[in-house]
Amino acid sequence: MLGLAVDAVFAMICLALGLAFYRLAQGPRLPSRVVALELITSLVIGTVAVYAIKSGVEEFLDVAIVTGLLGFMATVGFARYIEKGGPRND
Repeated sequence: MLGLAVDAVFAMICLALGLAFYRLAQGPRLPSRVVALELITSLVIGTVAVYAIKSGVEEFLDVAIVTGLLGFMATVGFARYIEKGGPRND
């Protein structure tokens, strides 16, 4: 029963990833692309967490935590880039 539920979750995450990649490619402006990139990061974290549940290997949760931290830092960097209006000179 758990295997069927995990497969359904993987299918939903794959669909969400496809829609997020579409928004990343077709986003009208940079802020919407940054939001799509953050969504992709969150979906990758979810994928790794579900795979950790399926496989029973708890070390994959460490990978999910590191991916979350890197995604957060990338979002902060993009937000600073958008706020300043381009590359910085300092």
